[in-house]
Amino acid sequence: MIDPTVRLARADDTGQLVGIEAESRASVADMRGGLRWLETNPSIDWPARIAADEVVVAHIDDVVVGLLVFAIDGGVAHVELVYVVEAARELGFGDALVERAIELMRAGSATAIEGEALPGDRLTKNLYERAGITARLIVLARQI
Repeated sequence: MIDPTVRLARADDTGQLVGIEAESRASVADMRGGLRWLETNPSIDWPARIAADEVVVAHIDDVVVGLLVFAIDGGVAHVELVYVVEAARELGFGDALVERAIELMRAGSATAIEGEALPGDRLTKNLYERAGITARLIVLARQI
């Protein structure tokens, strides 16, 4: 059994974070709403986000297997990206990422947390719900 290990990201994680972000973006391209999400969510400025202590990573030894990126605005912490590589799923890394991020959010004076899941993305929705993060709004859209 693997004991999930998480920590704040460091500058030397940048290369791995770029690769995991690319994997996560590729994974949503074919999901319902995925192309729109990609259009409205540009790639992450890793050096700036790491310097701001807004990135938590899950790792096995020196290998990053998951990440969570967040920002706090007006007391609301928004999860911008959470992703665990397929080979490390169902081992508790996602839950550990959310738990550690919530600790950091509280320390940063956040009083609420929000995240997004695409329609049909059961894994992300289940992760949020296990942490007590539930839907408060469903946005519907159609291309015209």
